[in-house]
Amino acid sequence: MAPKQNSTSSTSFPVRAESESLPALTSYLLSLISIKHSNLCVSADVHSTSILLKLAEEIGDSICVLKTHADIIDDFSDRTIKGLQEIAKRKNFLIFEDRKLGDIGNTVQSQYTRGPLRIATWAHLTNAHIFPGPAIIPALQSAASSTLISLNQSVSTEISTGTPRTSLDGLSTTGTDPEPDVDPFPSSSSSAAFQMRPSSSNTQNTLSPMAAEFDMSHRRSSVVTATTTISQTFEPCPPNPATLQRSLSSSSGDTPPDRATALKELGPPPHARGLLLLAQMSSENNLLNAEYTNACVSAARAHKDFVLGFIAQENLNADKKDEFLVFTPGVGFPPDGKDGVGAKNKGDGLGQQWRGPREVVRDEGADIVIVGRGIVNARDRASEAERYRREAWKGYEERIERKK
Repeated sequence: MAPKQNSTSSTSFPVRAESESLPALTSYLLSLISIKHSNLCVSADVHSTSILLKLAEEIGDSICVLKTHADIIDDFSDRTIKGLQEIAKRKNFLIFEDRKLGDIGNTVQSQYTRGPLRIATWAHLTNAHIFPGPAIIPALQSAASSTLISLNQSVSTEISTGTPRTSLDGLSTTGTDPEPDVDPFPSSSSSAAFQMRPSSSNTQNTLSPMAAEFDMSHRRSSVVTATTTISQTFEPCPPNPATLQRSLSSSSGDTPPDRATALKELGPPPHARGLLLLAQMSSENNLLNAEYTNACVSAARAHKDFVLGFIAQENLNADKKDEFLVFTPGVGFPPDGKDGVGAKNKGDGLGQQWRGPREVVRDEGADIVIVGRGIVNARDRASEAERYRREAWKGYEERIERKK
């Protein structure tokens, strides 16, 4: 039985985005959803950088979030990260690395920030289990904060060299000397001071005392000055064009006429990271029971500034103060043009079970549907992404209208 839901499931996305108690990243995502009329997240379960970037390019306009599995990309590198960030910026979606972290605090901090993936440096969202205990949440939050600070620091070092000179007032100054007073590499005829004289005690050649005295008296000292500047900047949270968002949410059709203007006003995502807790799963006979789900909700309430929501099969906002987002996987419908409403589709033979996007949003209170193979394996991925987006958005509109 689905838990009793509070008013979030009947409140529109733009109105929810205005809540002052929300993390900046949650508010931004709700605003983005409102503007793009998309509560679709695509799971990019692919194995190469080229396929990942091609997929992101094709479906980016139809999604609000792209979910990645970086550890299954065979050639994952900085090229993957930079390419994905560039497309996300241009197509306006967030990046969610589906890492499913679950270990002691010290280990998950390293998994989140280090190694070849360095998730915290590029993914807006990641997720975690709490079976190691709720301490995993502050551990990841601390790691995220440290990473964001390091990303915002720039260090520049300026090195200058010169020769001390005596100024007119008798003080030593540093600068570049004019032409030298003496030839640093004199010819044999120009100075007898550098002539080699045989020593009387052995056959080794040595400088004469006169040459040594000349050498020491004319040796030039150098001064090296290194100036290091450390600067730190933070990106401000983007403005929240509430009036514009309300007009967009109430507009008819799938393409708001001034979407480009709204996206420009919304600006880039805030310099922040967020966590989703795996509270429920869509696979058959999974072991995440009601007690575990309730523990996830309790842990999330204790860390509302970092936990944005849940991976779950139903809306888990029961307390009147709950404002969490619900991402629901296991969504799909037949590729023959039917909407899949009201009927469970067969699974994949590996335990996964699918439900239609419209019913998941309308009846179960999901905010964002996660679709993988239904789009990734489609012949026309852009068109299929649009089909899922429209159905999920219809479910949202019907839910809001039904509860007015």
